[in-house]
Amino acid sequence: MFLARVYVTLKKSVLDPQGVTVKHALDSLGYRQVDDVRLGKYMEIKINSGDRQKAEGLLKEMCEKLLINPVIEEFRYDLEQK
Repeated sequence: MFLARVYVTLKKSVLDPQGVTVKHALDSLGYRQVDDVRLGKYMEIKINSGDRQKAEGLLKEMCEKLLINPVIEEFRYDLEQK
């Protein structure tokens, strides 16, 4: 069994309007030290496999087919055996 922690973010070249909105809100609350905000998604996925390479392959496949939009998003992950 593996626990995957998947982090999905917009590519650096893609404008993040939610991040801009949060940054403006932080500025208005007096947090002027914040230089930039980018938002993303976080997922935890349990993969029932005894083979790390197979679990990693399945995880990459899931991300590329469903969990991200490869045109505007990128992902990284941590994979931990449980």
